[in-house]
Amino acid sequence: MTADDLEMLARLLAALFCGALIGYERSFHGRPAGFRTHALVCTASSLLMLVTVYEAHWMGRASGLVQIDPTRMAQGIMTGIGFLGAGVIIKEGLSVRGLTTAASIWITSAIGILAGIGFYFPMAVSVVLTLGVLSFFRWIERRMPAHAYYYFAIRLGPGAAMTEAELRQLVQAHGFSMANFSYRLDGPDRVRRHSMVLRSADRASAGRLAATLEKTDAVREFRLTPTGD
Repeated sequence: MTADDLEMLARLLAALFCGALIGYERSFHGRPAGFRTHALVCTASSLLMLVTVYEAHWMGRASGLVQIDPTRMAQGIMTGIGFLGAGVIIKEGLSVRGLTTAASIWITSAIGILAGIGFYFPMAVSVVLTLGVLSFFRWIERRMPAHAYYYFAIRLGPGAAMTEAELRQLVQAHGFSMANFSYRLDGPDRVRRHSMVLRSADRASAGRLAATLEKTDAVREFRLTPTGD
């Protein structure tokens, strides 16, 4: 095994380790693209960069006549990773999930490129920064003053005593402001349905509202879904 072979092995193992480390953080928080996905993305990016960095190993005599730009391979990798990232983004109603995981896949690919060209110091720094954003920034984000948005849908029984004004008053009494209030009347039973977007500065408001709705006889069914990632 030559010195170049050992160097290629070291770069692939470094990429595998970095990808697995970031992927473990995603798996720990229950994300669909986790440990194995990130490890494979990072290793594949490193492997593809080795094709251009070590072109002399596979082009032979022609390597002195042909010039290959390694940055073109990097551009192709980052473009292709966009399709993989799009696959983990899920839109359900007004709720969009998976954006952070898609971003982590994208930066994991970039880390694999760094491993493939042998930039170990920026690779190590980028791994630390990525884990810091995914873990420590999560802690900061939960403590930052911010508005929480929810998609709220409710179904009221036929002849329910709760009027629209009473429903609005109930929601606002729990610290919410509302927008996009919609109306729907279903079937021969004349079941009333309303949906809206709620906003509150207190994330605990959703739990209190849900507890109140569960005890309200007029409410047949409701759904309160956060719109964040």
